[in-house]
Amino acid sequence: MDTTPHNLRTLFDQLGLPSDAAAIKTFIHWHRPLDPRIPLQQASWWTPAQAEFLVQAIEEDSDWAEQVDELDALLRPAREAA
Repeated sequence: MDTTPHNLRTLFDQLGLPSDAAAIKTFIHWHRPLDPRIPLQQASWWTPAQAEFLVQAIEEDSDWAEQVDELDALLRPAREAA
C-alpha cells in the first residue's frame, strides 16, 4: 500500500523532475502558459514515459489525478475575472 502523500512535490518526484519548491516554481515559469488547446500530456517537454504517466493518472482517476489537474491549472494562462 502506497502511503506517500500526493502533492506537487511528490508528483514532480514521480515524473523524475527536481521537486524542491524553487525547481517547481522555475518549471512552471518556463513552461507557462500552455496553449489551452493542447492537453497537458501532449506538451512538447514531456518524455514519452512522463506523458504516459499523466495519461494514466487522469484516465484511471488514480491517486495522482488531483495533482495532475493542479499542475495543469498552474500551467494554463490566467483567466480574466468575469
